[in-house]
Amino acid sequence: MPTVVRGTRFQPGRSRRDPAATGDLASLSHVTSTWRPVRPSRPRDDRRRVTVRVLVVEDFEVLARSIGTGLRREGMAVDVVLDGTTALDRLAATRYDVVILDRDLPGVHGDEICRRLAHGRCETRVLMLTASGTIEDRVAGLSLGADDYLPKPFAFAELVARVRALARRATPPLPPTLTCGDITLDPARRAVYRAGRRLELSPREFALLECLLAVPGVVISAEELLERVWDEAADPFSSAVKHTMHRLRAKLGDPPMIETIREGGYRIGPS
Repeated sequence: MPTVVRGTRFQPGRSRRDPAATGDLASLSHVTSTWRPVRPSRPRDDRRRVTVRVLVVEDFEVLARSIGTGLRREGMAVDVVLDGTTALDRLAATRYDVVILDRDLPGVHGDEICRRLAHGRCETRVLMLTASGTIEDRVAGLSLGADDYLPKPFAFAELVARVRALARRATPPLPPTLTCGDITLDPARRAVYRAGRRLELSPREFALLECLLAVPGVVISAEELLERVWDEAADPFSSAVKHTMHRLRAKLGDPPMIETIREGGYRIGPS
């Protein structure tokens, strides 16, 4: 018999946070004393790797934490938030493959979050999770831009299957963070940090650094950098690489990490 996540059926006129409003949970003390995280069965291949990043947005905390724990046991990376405002902050800072989104949220309503994701052409997939399962509500949720819709209560195995199906439709994983010494470049956020401090680089400075960090310790010629960062038609006798590299070094500061190789080019690595 499949595991069913319960405790989320609500009676009209009751607050979502009122324990008496939940179907089979008589009181909050009963919830905290008897609820246990869902423990899904382990996959046959136990060499699980984190491949899917999920944001759970659900204001019923016990349910939200239970979903988060269960998905982590399935090998997913999961963040859990309890209101719409925090959800938007997380979505602005982190790329997620799937968002499990409740509709009736405090702060910013789930419908508004879904609408913003859809209008922003975000590749994150949205699974709406709500206590209302009527055809009208499902159509409304999908019309807002949700990719899937799952009414409560639900079988946890079905939730996992739907999340994985949505993740397969998401865009390929973003390139990994590049690091050398105390310099970190995040291609997804277009951000560069040194010793934890964010640096403001121009697009070409960023591109030059990205080329070097992709192959630390390897010499890249000025001609190749000119072709990669500018274009194939760029003047090979131009000093553009030299001047841009000078500005990049100044912004990176000390100790110097970029080395000039005579008649060779440039490479990055600890001095």
